[in-house]
Formats: sequence, structure tokens, C-alpha cells
Amino acid sequence: MLLYLFCNKSHYENVPFEIPENWVWCKLDDLAFYKKGPFGSSLTKSMFIPDNGNAYKVYEQKNAIQKDSNLGHYFISGEKFQELKGFEVLPNDIIVSCAGTIGETYIMPSDIRSGIINQALMIIRLHNIDITPFYLLYFDFILKNEAGKDGKGTAIKNIPPFDILKNYWIPLPPLAEQDRIIKEVALWQCLIDSIDGNIEDIFKLSKKTKSKILDLAISGKLVPQDPNDKPAIELLKRINPDFQPCDNSHYENLPQGWVVCRLEDVCQICDNQRQPINSTERQERKKRAQTLYPYYGATGQVDWIDDYMLDGTFILLGEDGAPFLEKFADKAYVVSGKIWVNNHAHILKPNCDITYLTYYLNRYDYSKCVNGSTRLKLTQADMKNMTIVLPPLVEQHRIAGRIENIFRMLDAITAEL
Repeated sequence: MLLYLFCNKSHYENVPFEIPENWVWCKLDDLAFYKKGPFGSSLTKSMFIPDNGNAYKVYEQKNAIQKDSNLGHYFISGEKFQELKGFEVLPNDIIVSCAGTIGETYIMPSDIRSGIINQALMIIRLHNIDITPFYLLYFDFILKNEAGKDGKGTAIKNIPPFDILKNYWIPLPPLAEQDRIIKEVALWQCLIDSIDGNIEDIFKLSKKTKSKILDLAISGKLVPQDPNDKPAIELLKRINPDFQPCDNSHYENLPQGWVVCRLEDVCQICDNQRQPINSTERQERKKRAQTLYPYYGATGQVDWIDDYMLDGTFILLGEDGAPFLEKFADKAYVVSGKIWVNNHAHILKPNCDITYLTYYLNRYDYSKCVNGSTRLKLTQADMKNMTIVLPPLVEQHRIAGRIENIFRMLDAITAEL
């Protein structure tokens, strides 16, 4: 009980909640000394000296973030150290990062080199180091709880000012119970980490499964072929009587009734309907609008606008700004209704099954048809010449339905995680 004499203050009232009889409410100020690094011009790079063996180390935020006291190469003279001795770091001090990844903590080992903290660190020096594990557990909870109050997640954005920080309550159990709590939390954390890892694996597996399903679909292995289906070439001949199939020598074992064509053979290209409107003009037009319509770009809807240019169902395929080289990312998507499209997406009106073609375009290898060093672009000419492996129309419908059913099941599984 002697451990708690310094924080068993009878005048504390309005504590957050009731605690067990052998616990005690304290404030952070009761438990430790707190110090932030030297302010402004007190410590600048011009004061640093080479490490001559007698120099004193300047600890940085990366020591806390990376949990390593040996990192860093800034040093000061003995004279400067004496001047800034109030910022000295001692063994068992807790340093806290106040810049970079804020809120990271690190317990300084017993063999640290003498030195001080810089402006991006603070020191917590507990009056009793036996409570260090429990204190750190609760300190992290306080910071994340405060960060989460704005509703934007628990990423720690700053360390509260000392006049606020020191007045946070902490319920302190006896040491033996602290130890049991820490061990129990560690067990649960291992379980949570394992679950998180498994969930991430499931998401990755879902993406790989979808990719494999699309591979099977475009190779004729997802659904059985029906010899009664009208060959795909008949569809293309109806669209264009002069249609000539592409060379299919690169496609071994092409199923019967399938054909290799170009994208322009199965789509009406509506790029001449595109019209970019800058954000300033869109904002002004929206102020006067009675009805708003979706305004689309390379990867999805980017805004609303007061008018529409097209009415129907289309595939939008990125021209630039789409993730062309990301295997599992969508490059094409379907839109329906009254829409406006900017010049970062190609507009396609398919004459085949729109779902089949959309999945095909999202599985396509764009590495040989996009260009640009910093921002990849799929020109209209290159897009038109993209090769499409096309099944009979009825089989397209079967493939699209099968893909949708499988993807729906996979999405339902991951949605529960």
C-alpha cells in the first residue's frame, strides 16, 4: 500500500467511475515527472559537434518511434549539456515522440549514453518504476481515447498540454494485480493480432480468388460450353458485316464459338461526348441547380453537376489516372442513368454483355498498351486495339451471372469480418 501513499488524496472527488476497494484513483501528475524538450533556439543544429567520445548525445523522436536508443548522430559539448541539464535523459525514463508518429513510447535502457532530449520528445520519469507497464498501457489508452473524440479515428495527432495531461485520471490497482492485468492484455493482444492477420489473409485470398475466377472466365473454364450457342462471330457480323477476326494464334485451345476481336469491334466509343468542367465552375453551377447529376472521372464519381451529357448504361474505362498496373484494382466500371463524364475516362457503349466486358477489362494486362513515365495514359487508339476474347453472347450471360454469384458470396464473407 505504500506505493499509493503519494496518490491517495482524499480531496479527489467526481472520479470517473467506481473501482475495487483495493484500487486507488490517481492523476498522472501524482505518478511521474514530465518534461518536454528544449524550446526553439535553446537547441539548434549549429550547436551540434562531432562525436569525440566526450560529447553528449541528443536523443530524437526516432529513438522512441523505432525503440532504439543507439540511433542518431547528434551530439553536444559538455558545456552545452550542463546548460540544458534539465532535459537530461536517465535510465528507465520513458521518452514519448511528439513529432512524426506521435505518441510512441520507449523505456530507456540502463546502459544509455548520457544526453538530453530534443524538441520532438518528452520525458516521463515515474516515481516508482514498478508501475511502468501498467502506466504505459493506460497512457496509450488516454492518448488514443482523446484522439478518437473527433470521430476521425484513433491516430494520435498531438500530445495534450501538460496542464491537461497531468490532470487525467488513472485507476491504479495493487502491483500484483497490475501484473495479472498486463499478462491478460498481452494474451488478448496476441489473439487480436492473430485475428487481424487472418482477416488480412482472408481479404488477400478473396482478391486472389476473384482474379482466378476471372482467369477461368476468359479462358472458357468457368461455365460449360453449349454447342447450340450461336458463335460470337455472328454477333460481330451483325454489328459490322465487314468484321474480320484478329489473329488468335496467341490463344491456345480457344473454345469453340469464341472469337478474338478488338475492343472497338464490340463497343461504340463515345469519347466525343466528354467535357471536362473545372471545380470552380462546377461549384458555381451547383449553386444555381435544381437537379444535380453525377460527374465521373477515371476511377469513379468525383462530383455533382447541374446537367448531363448522356443517358443510358455505359462502361467508363480510365484514360489516365487509373491504376492500370495494379493487378487487383478496377480500371473500368459501369454507370447508368443521366451522367456527365470528364476527359479522364473513355466512354464505351458495349454491344456485348456489359458485365462480362467490364470484368474482362478489369482483368486485362495493360502493361503493353499504356504509356507515360509519371502518369500512365491509355490513348483512344491503343484502347481501340485492345484484344478481347469473346464467347458466344448467351455464354457471356452465363459467365457474367456465375461471376456475380461467386463474387457476391466472397463479398458477403469479407463483409462479416
